[in-house]
Amino acid sequence: MAATSLSQSPPLARAERFVWLTARVLEQRRFAHHFTGGGAEAVETALAAYLNEDGGYGHGLEPDLRGPVSHPSHTAHALSVLDGVGGCGGPRVERVCRYLTLVSAADGALPAAGQSVGAGTRPRGDLRATGPVVGLLHRNQVWHAWLFRATDFCWAAVDALKKPRPYEVVAAVAFLDGVPDRARAAGAADRLGRLVRERGMAALDPGRPDARPGAVAYAAGDRPGGERLFPHDYARVPGSVARRWFTDEEMNGSLRFLSRAQCEDGGWPPGRPRWTPVATLERRPIATIDALRTLRAYGRDIG
Repeated sequence: MAATSLSQSPPLARAERFVWLTARVLEQRRFAHHFTGGGAEAVETALAAYLNEDGGYGHGLEPDLRGPVSHPSHTAHALSVLDGVGGCGGPRVERVCRYLTLVSAADGALPAAGQSVGAGTRPRGDLRATGPVVGLLHRNQVWHAWLFRATDFCWAAVDALKKPRPYEVVAAVAFLDGVPDRARAAGAADRLGRLVRERGMAALDPGRPDARPGAVAYAAGDRPGGERLFPHDYARVPGSVARRWFTDEEMNGSLRFLSRAQCEDGGWPPGRPRWTPVATLERRPIATIDALRTLRAYGRDIG
């Protein structure tokens, strides 16, 4: 396909070419399932290659972490993949929950990605690691003993957020979007939304050159405005509790920016700091699928 014709193709066609040229088998199967009628079974088969005997996932499934051993970050990624194909249930998820029980901290929650896990290791729980997993399992009506303490941890962590960083808020939103107590979730979301706006944690003017400093601003600590994400990063789907934080104009501007972020090769940038070349290469197809799913969820024409 000539470069000129590729640049004039619809976003979905350009992304499809990018995925088939660069992605792992798992992301190729995911793309096919979400956008070209591929079956869920093919996604589950590809994901099974990353499954370990302990019920967790490893082997570099989450691109930022390498090596074969199971890790909560890999396992959270696997649950997200299964959620996307309607496969988050049954004996497989029961085994995953048993694995999560084994690697949880003493407070019942999952440790941060940078902390070691395993026998004899009991680091502290982390909302960023735990919130998305708990919210996803609740949304899929999974019931397991691990969820009781993990849910209590998330509620306490969300209530304690006074000077949050953006990715803590993203994790809190993922928890609140799935937790069964909807009235409490709505109240917590309203409070977080006010914090996001008061502290300048959302880039509401995508036209500015410094609209998205978040990828390089972790050293800014708790300084208001030191880290920012776009509205669509907080509210990945219209039904999210975070959607009410932004006006229609703000969300439309955010989605326009997301659409225009598609690169010449058809893929989207990785969306986080580039730790290693291989992680960047493997993350871009994941970011591409996520971007397309968000745009489609909001009714944008992707072709």
